[in-house]
Amino acid sequence: MSNSNVRVRFAPSPTGPLHIGGVRTALFNYLFAKQNNGKFILRIEDTDSTRFVPGAEEYINEAFKWLGLSIDEGVVEGGEFGPYKQSERKAIYKKYADQLVETGWAYYAFDTAEELGELRAVAEAEKKTFAYDMHTRNGLKNSLALSDDEVKQRIEAGEPWVIRFKMPEGEVVSTTDMVRGKVSFKTDILDDKVIYKSADELPTYHLANIVDDYLMKVSHVIRGEEWLPSLPLHIMLYKAFGWENDMPQFAHLPLILKPTGKGKLSKRDGDKAGFPVFPLEWKSPDGEVSSGYREAGYSPEATINLLVMLGWNPGTEQEIFSMDELIQAFSIERVNKSGARFDPDKAKWFNQQHLVNTSDEKLAGDFMVELKTKGISVEASYVQRVVGLVKERATFLSDLWEHSFFFFEAPSDFDQKVAQKRWKGDVPAFMADLLPVLDGVEEWNADKIKEVIVAQLEAKGLGMGLVMNAFRLALVGGGFGPDLMTIAEMLGKDEVLLRINKAISTLG
Repeated sequence: MSNSNVRVRFAPSPTGPLHIGGVRTALFNYLFAKQNNGKFILRIEDTDSTRFVPGAEEYINEAFKWLGLSIDEGVVEGGEFGPYKQSERKAIYKKYADQLVETGWAYYAFDTAEELGELRAVAEAEKKTFAYDMHTRNGLKNSLALSDDEVKQRIEAGEPWVIRFKMPEGEVVSTTDMVRGKVSFKTDILDDKVIYKSADELPTYHLANIVDDYLMKVSHVIRGEEWLPSLPLHIMLYKAFGWENDMPQFAHLPLILKPTGKGKLSKRDGDKAGFPVFPLEWKSPDGEVSSGYREAGYSPEATINLLVMLGWNPGTEQEIFSMDELIQAFSIERVNKSGARFDPDKAKWFNQQHLVNTSDEKLAGDFMVELKTKGISVEASYVQRVVGLVKERATFLSDLWEHSFFFFEAPSDFDQKVAQKRWKGDVPAFMADLLPVLDGVEEWNADKIKEVIVAQLEAKGLGMGLVMNAFRLALVGGGFGPDLMTIAEMLGKDEVLLRINKAISTLG
């Protein structure tokens, strides 16, 4: 299915760093748009000025850039349906709020926060819950209970007011959710939500969201399941405005759960178990630092891959995907209804798989940046060969050094356990005798080096295992590393002789 009328949006509030649950929502929107030749819109929902955090909007844009999620329309990119920041759309919303009052779908309410607090306290004392709804609205301070003159006087006197949506009685609101199938809600148990506030002359999320989605011609709303309780209000708002025929299709995504599977994944879970829950590192205005996937060494490709598999199932055995493959394979129909448990070990596995699948050329380029910080300057072709030998052992780019340092510098010390086990008996004398033999090798390559060592072993009647492990100890400082003869070939004859000499003089 390809439909260029597909328009989806991700609409975060700039209240702090972007949780990976939000990133996954953006990713599902992005994949759906790209698959359908549609548009991916980034809209900043900053109507709640009390929760605004400096730097949060820039953080969102930087995160998307790092992840490779290109935005078609947004604050930075522009577009024909702007502005894309709700605080800059202030003038638009009042007209629509007034329209709902005029058509009887909404009403003015003058109840103060203190008065509503008292009503809640009274209800609580009676083990009940207070709701501003069809059962209580006629006994409260609003334009349904007061005369038109009194309403007018209160407004003209500058008394604070809100506009509440008037939820109709005795109706059932139904729709087909793309993830959950048919969902229905009874209006009798829904409250009258505030949709506009005079205090800051701004709409609440509900009104701004519906008006913006309609004006921006959003075709599909793909969002987290925490918005499911708001769905009946949103559907009723479309109905109240007479926009039912333009109502988007809804899809509510499952939660990302804690590693235990109980409850929503939080920053605290990450802090406790030592894994990030944000795409990039975040420094809060009060100086607190939260770790990010980028800084923890994850590649953007692996981060995308691990997130898409939280709640979506391709229907095949394939687990490793490139972005292009995801755009081909993704479908909302294969998103699970139940929550997806976050597994920190599986996240690392995704990174390891993507690292192994990265070309040696690209990996070497990234690794050379790290080598430069250590003052090491070598040919790119040499580094490419090194990463090709060791990348299977690494989970993160930062692991490459510990698996390959001996290709760039001689070991500064020797593993004492390996030395006690391998550097004993006839071995030190054999290594000393081996020096002139290796020095005489004309064609310095792995096969030739192995050939002369084996011939020497047979002449001396020594076991292969013992000597080869001692040879490895001399070259790398321990009992690790890739193919030994390849290491010897790459280090070059002079360096190999130097290292054997150093082992003999250090270990005796």
